[in-house]
Amino acid sequence: RLHYQPQLDLQTGAVVAVEALLRWQCPRRGLVAPMEFIPLLEETGLIGPVGDWVLAEACRQASAWHDAGLPPLVIAVNLSPLQLEDGDLAQRLQRHLEQARLQPERLELEITETTLMRHGAGTLAMLESINRLGVQLALDDFGTGYSSLGYLTRFPLHTVKIDRSFVSQLPRHEYSVEVVRAIAGLAHGLGLTLVAEGVEQPGQVELLRELGCHRLQGFLFARPLPAEALSAWIAARN
Repeated sequence: RLHYQPQLDLQTGAVVAVEALLRWQCPRRGLVAPMEFIPLLEETGLIGPVGDWVLAEACRQASAWHDAGLPPLVIAVNLSPLQLEDGDLAQRLQRHLEQARLQPERLELEITETTLMRHGAGTLAMLESINRLGVQLALDDFGTGYSSLGYLTRFPLHTVKIDRSFVSQLPRHEYSVEVVRAIAGLAHGLGLTLVAEGVEQPGQVELLRELGCHRLQGFLFARPLPAEALSAWIAARN
């Protein structure tokens, strides 16, 4: 099943996006975190059909929220490296968007620095195909990988997500403050949306506001919630 964690616009406080997060409801163990079963899905090849279901369900849910009267939300979905090797990925995305009647710009696919570094030219071609559909592309966990900063201009990216390992140390660790400041400067210079994940303290909000962050995500606002609970949470804020 999917749970959803909201992303808030830092200036207005409005929920403008949600990240779809996969969970496994095990009859014996209860709700299992993805770090425990995603590697098994990749190892067995099941990441393909499961990942395709996630994309379809996320698009369907975003459309259902809109039909229910919620404001338009961007829905962010994590993309596995193995999914990028699927030559039909762009066609699958187009089909899911059409079936859900969802505008392409309302879908944001998150990929990691490591994925970009590992897959090179093939990834570039696939991401360009996805970009031509109008789907947004986000670089997740930025600052933790080993890729060249040239990737920020080489790939058709729209969003950069600051890794929670830096955000969690704000504002008390000057090193992390300067790293986030540098990332923010890059994002602003390249016209990219800047998202901070893992926000848990009010003091982090003020510093991220000062640094020009656009969207915030973290336990300070809400944990990942089932679709119905997130709808109620958004309605309560309004």
